[in-house]
Amino acid sequence: MAHRGDAFVIGVDFGTLSGRAVVVRVRDGAELGSAVHAYPHGVMDERLDAGDGRFLPPDWALQVPGDYVEVLRHAVPGAVAAAGIDPADVIGIGTDFTACTMVPTTADGTPLNEVDGYRDRPHAYVKLWKHHAAQGQADRITALAHARGESWIDRYGGAISSEWEFAKGLQLLEEDPEVYDATVHWVEAADWIVWQLTGHYVRNACTAGYKGIRQDGRYPSRDYLAALNPDFADFADTKLDHEIGQLGHAAGKLCAEAAAWTGLPEGIAVAVGNVDAHVTAAAANALEPGQMVAIMGTSTCHVMNGDRLAAVPGICGVVDGGILEGYWGYEAGQSGVGDVFAWYVDHQVPAAYAAEAEARGCSLHDLLTEKAAAQPVGAHGLVALDWHSGNRSVLVDHELSGLVVGLTLTTKPEDVYRALLEATAFGTRKIVETFADAGVPVTELIVAGGLLKNRFLMQLYADVTRLPLSTIVSEQGPALGSAIHAAVAAGAYTDVRDAARVMGRRVVAAYTPDEDAALRYDALYAEYSRLHDYFGRGENDVMRRLKTIRREARAAATATTAEVPA
Repeated sequence: MAHRGDAFVIGVDFGTLSGRAVVVRVRDGAELGSAVHAYPHGVMDERLDAGDGRFLPPDWALQVPGDYVEVLRHAVPGAVAAAGIDPADVIGIGTDFTACTMVPTTADGTPLNEVDGYRDRPHAYVKLWKHHAAQGQADRITALAHARGESWIDRYGGAISSEWEFAKGLQLLEEDPEVYDATVHWVEAADWIVWQLTGHYVRNACTAGYKGIRQDGRYPSRDYLAALNPDFADFADTKLDHEIGQLGHAAGKLCAEAAAWTGLPEGIAVAVGNVDAHVTAAAANALEPGQMVAIMGTSTCHVMNGDRLAAVPGICGVVDGGILEGYWGYEAGQSGVGDVFAWYVDHQVPAAYAAEAEARGCSLHDLLTEKAAAQPVGAHGLVALDWHSGNRSVLVDHELSGLVVGLTLTTKPEDVYRALLEATAFGTRKIVETFADAGVPVTELIVAGGLLKNRFLMQLYADVTRLPLSTIVSEQGPALGSAIHAAVAAGAYTDVRDAARVMGRRVVAAYTPDEDAALRYDALYAEYSRLHDYFGRGENDVMRRLKTIRREARAAATATTAEVPA
């Protein structure tokens, strides 16, 4: 075995489609080996593939929790083998998850989809972060909070998302009360996987605060919840309330069963669970106020520490210790980024472009980026809204949808592709400006995630936001961040900040704004802002009306074919 005398930690990043494990050396953060395992059932957003195959309604996104355990069985041993280390030298393991992803379980943590009688019930499965079918419940949660003057609503930018614990829980109650009653614990997947690793259930402070509306040690009151639905009054007390673990602390020790799955030593430290975006700040060594980390993948999550509490409109949340103990952690985000680009490439590009890409030995994304980059700023004559998966920040409305304005008979595929790239950058600028207007300025934008490899996109973001754009060194930011937290949980460092200084890295100002391009993007951003407010702030609710028409049409088809459950 190589690396004799060194200690190692494992970071496991559970993403939307797969989980990746990385072996990291404690003394310097070197990543020595990794392995990935795709979820066998993927994302179920059209059919219940793990059950009776029934069609799912619009805006659903489910997963099978057993797929997460398969990552532990395959990716962790695979990463250890790739690193060429002795498993006995591993001192800790940390995990992170996409959020808010919810698992309904029995008292011992068994997912309800594994319980007899519930296999064919969609509500018994994991509701993935991009399950947006609880928008109606989210709207009611928000409206009632404002009507009652609930103080906690300002901590979430004035709106609660359909992605979060309470909206999804209320949907469960109102659409399948039998499954709701059988749910003893409503568990974040980030905590469920730690439960499997340790045999001990601990809620993490990050998701409890951002996704679980837990502020100042309390959840929303029973009176408030009863006003939403009388049967929802004890939701927080009975299905959520549990021990809270602080980030970087140990949730417990690796149990015998999980040691057998992973091949790691029984009894090593298991870090408290965390969210993929939030752990990445440590991997980039970007934990100081003003450093906004944007984790860009299928969606984008923006996280930043602050030394003061401020009310920032439309953010996902501000939580004491939500990223790092001692700071207020701020979160915002965009529900669709890489997903939007993938949708366009998969469904809107003519065959001739695919043939050209194949002939040149490059991907369609690379081909379209090359063609788009050759254009002067604004030459396509387009502006788009990046709401194909709704708007997470700053409007917090998943009934919104995508839009492209300026199409003509001469518009080319690369024109629309570039407009979509620009739209996501404009969305990030809107978030940055909203923070600044609230007294929480962003001084450095740090990018992590799979989209880092698109250099044109990175320069575009620097130009649009007018900020120096730094880039994380690691290609596996969340997994490295989880490994850093594991090192702290194992006692190798005193706290996450100290560990991040040694184990985390970024390239400062890898991209800087070009003033000429920035000026031209200012003009396009002004048009984006007009469309943003016109369609997103209630002046024209056509997007919501179209969603209603779609649901009614599918409901009518259900009544005829009985393919889609009511």
